[in-house]
Amino acid sequence: MLKIAICFILAYLIGSFPSGYLIGKLFFHQDIRQNGSGNIGTTNTFRVFGVLPGVTVLVLDIFKGTLGASLPVFFQVPGKPWMIIIGLASVLGHCFSIFMHFKGGKAVATAAGILLAYNPPLFLFAFFLFAIIILISSTVSLASLISLPVLTFLIWRTHDPYFLFAAVLVTIVVYIRHIPNIKRLANHNENLVHIGLVYSLSKKRQSRSH
Repeated sequence: MLKIAICFILAYLIGSFPSGYLIGKLFFHQDIRQNGSGNIGTTNTFRVFGVLPGVTVLVLDIFKGTLGASLPVFFQVPGKPWMIIIGLASVLGHCFSIFMHFKGGKAVATAAGILLAYNPPLFLFAFFLFAIIILISSTVSLASLISLPVLTFLIWRTHDPYFLFAAVLVTIVVYIRHIPNIKRLANHNENLVHIGLVYSLSKKRQSRSH
């Protein structure tokens, strides 16, 4: 039980590492919480600081989930389900970081990191599905909201109860944390990222109007 407790604490602390906030402070001398949507995650980092910082935060946030889920392996805790259970502590840390007054990101990238550790082929499928939706819609929130239910259905087909429980839990958390995004999507005023078909078409319309 001591090993499990240590893994939980470490996974939470790893998840709490505020990647977007630190990138903004160290390299741009800005608090990302005061810019864009105010979120410290990948999308807002991409929007405020650019492609390279955004990709860096994405990789770091995925790595947080992968490292957290891998702790049971490092500490030789028997039973693969512990990878998921302890990995969820890193998601908890990401959403409610102890270093950010228990505020944080929206869980998507760190949850993807757990998927990478637990089922790499399914991670690759999710990654490409996510990328395709973004390249069409130019909307990260929409990619998250579509990809997660699809992924949860596929996980249900694996007949792995722990895996399914984690998928359902993460989906619920992500949807709750995306409520403002869902409202903006419904009102057709959600923020676009600077890539993809919809963004390109919107830029063309703007140039024609001028």
